[in-house]
This record gives sequence, structure tokens and C-alpha cells, in this order.
Amino acid sequence: MYIPRRYEVKDLDQIKAFLRAHSFGILVSVAEGMPVGTHIPLLLSEGAEGKLSLLGHISKGNDQRHTLQDGALVMAIFSGPHAYISPRWYTEMNVPTWNYLAVHVYGTIELMEGLALEAALSEMVDYYETGRPQPVKVSEIPEKTYKDDLRGIIGFRIHITDLQAVAKMSQNRNDESYRRVVKELDASVDAVEKEVGQIMKGMRPGADERASSNADPGGAGPAPAGGGAAE
Repeated sequence: MYIPRRYEVKDLDQIKAFLRAHSFGILVSVAEGMPVGTHIPLLLSEGAEGKLSLLGHISKGNDQRHTLQDGALVMAIFSGPHAYISPRWYTEMNVPTWNYLAVHVYGTIELMEGLALEAALSEMVDYYETGRPQPVKVSEIPEKTYKDDLRGIIGFRIHITDLQAVAKMSQNRNDESYRRVVKELDASVDAVEKEVGQIMKGMRPGADERASSNADPGGAGPAPAGGGAAE
């Protein structure tokens, strides 16, 4: 993934937290030279010695199953909150852009069946049911319903070989422009845009206080390679 240096996230704990919070991703593999993808939950699992993997499954009716062989290299794409950023919000006119969070995960497939698959399904159900008023356990599902569903899926674990994470959140803007962007996002009626504003506040604590006295009258500050909308 293309990641300008100032936007790269290397903190593993932050990346793991992101993957757990935004676990509905796109599984990408290649079939006869053509990229294919499926939108599915992929749950981060941490094993012995901190080894990371993703748990998932797809329908046996999905043609992508033919690409999922033991050892096959795949990619999973996870997106977080994102928002359009208008140049009207800066202290000096510039080009529009987009703020966003994303993680790309690369790894190799290990197919699962039998008890291994059932354990993975239980782990996923337990995770997604946590915190609900009456959390469901796999053992509560009628056996015939559960077994019928089990026969219709292909289970797998993705052993993670590489993690690439980006948080593009107006880091290249001076405090005053940054403060204005946060203010506009806070005022949005869109919940996702508001969330981007909250994330920005956490990334540059105190920017509001610094902005009025330390703002660069030049406005936009140094731009990353490629400029605004293509950052």
C-alpha cells in the first residue's frame, strides 16, 4: 500500500486495536490472473508467542474458494472512519483531500475443518456476542441448523506475514488549519465525519490551544509528495 512516511502507523498495539474494532474486511486473492474479493468478517486471533492470524470462512458456493489453498498468499483490506476535507477549511486555499484510516494485511492460508473449524467459529461468535444483553453461545444453536451450516462453508486461518497501516489525518497542516478541520468535522451531521474529528483531536492534543498564538500565517504547511487529493 502507498503510505507517505508521515501517515504510516507502526505501533502494533494500535494496529491490533484497529483490526479488532473494524474487523469486517475484504479478502482478496487471485484467480487466473484476476483479483477476486469477498466482504467478510475476519477476526484477529493472537496465539502463542504473540503470533497473529485472521480467522474467517466463506461459502462453498463462492468461486473464490478455489483460490484458497494451503499456503496461498492473500490480502485482507480493512477500512476505518474517513471524511472529505474541503480546502475552504484551511487558513489558506489549497486542494481538497480525504482523511482516512486503513490497514492491509498479508498472509498465507491454512484451511480448517472439523474441530479446528468449530473452535474458530466459537471464537468468532463469542467475540461478536460480547457485551450484548443476552450473548449467544454456539452450543445454543440447534444441532441440525449448526451442522447444516458447517457443511456449507470453507474455514481458514490467515497466518499474517505483513501489516501495513495508514492514518491520514491532516498531519501536514498547521495548528490553525488543523483546528478548523476538526471544528468542521465536529459540526457535521454525519456520524462518521464526527468520528474522524474525534480521532484527529486525539492525534494532536492541545492543537486548539496552540492554534491562536502559534498558527503559521502561511497556511497549509509542508505538503507530502503528490500534493492534496493524491496524498
